[in-house]
Amino acid sequence: MPYPREGRQRCLVTGANGFIGSALMQYLPERGIDVRGVTRQPVVPAGCVRVADLGPNTDWREALEGCDRVIHCAGRAHVLNESLANPLQELRRVNVEGSLALAKQALEMGVRRFVFLSSIGVNGGSAEVPFKETDLPAPHTPYAQSKFEAEQALRDLLHDQLMELVIIRLPLVYAAHAPGNFSRLLALVNHSVPLPLASLQNKRSMLALSNLLSLLEVCLYHPAAARELFLVADGDDVSTPQLIRFLAEGMGRKARLLPLPTALLSIGARIIGKQALYTQLCDSLQIDSSKARLKLGWKPPCRAHDALLDSGRGYFRGS
Repeated sequence: MPYPREGRQRCLVTGANGFIGSALMQYLPERGIDVRGVTRQPVVPAGCVRVADLGPNTDWREALEGCDRVIHCAGRAHVLNESLANPLQELRRVNVEGSLALAKQALEMGVRRFVFLSSIGVNGGSAEVPFKETDLPAPHTPYAQSKFEAEQALRDLLHDQLMELVIIRLPLVYAAHAPGNFSRLLALVNHSVPLPLASLQNKRSMLALSNLLSLLEVCLYHPAAARELFLVADGDDVSTPQLIRFLAEGMGRKARLLPLPTALLSIGARIIGKQALYTQLCDSLQIDSSKARLKLGWKPPCRAHDALLDSGRGYFRGS
């Protein structure tokens, strides 16, 4: 490790069965950091403890025992049955009240640093210029709003406490086994489905899972990370057509891209109720991650082109 570690050297990782959390459970021990995971799954893997819920009344004491660092990956991104629940209310219960309960108990048990994974959606959905840490927040979805409120609540709790808060706002984090829309895009490319996206000239900032793991290791111990907010990305922004071509190249396939005017894509997305997906695929979203590079001396170990090739290759091998 590049930074000195004294006393207890165990990191608690919430969401240990998730995309990012499970990767941390493998990566951190390889870097000499003892970890304990938290999962809600009935079958508890080795090195993990179970909590039944992520809410304001969750008891974290068993999980926190002996830990001096926390990376809080767990949260809720969607409310599936919106007809039966207020989406923002349920998101607040988990992402705001649940995070605050964990932080309060971590503070009581002597944890020294709390790393909170937030969302670039706190800054907004798209922009003409790259997002920075100094931008006024403009959360554009209930999920982003809940993450913003969680950031505020954690700052209010810890602004004058010994436990140090680090907030990282993430763009799309990707790998061969990434969930959500990236997984669906991988499947479309793998099946050579023609995509009407050739005319797009957007730029998207993303973050390879391997680059995120590297950054999180730095943020656990670097003195300059304490009480800071970081926006992070690979640094090599790509257009959606480039993204598809890189994935296809990794699969040993040729990308099938068809030209269609962007205006028609937008109209079609509105008609079928997929405006959010259109924004993710077609609009530009760029991130200025120079603060993390300058303040922490962090450099992404993997270029976006190489990481996207690896994602396509890994998906193809596993399909």
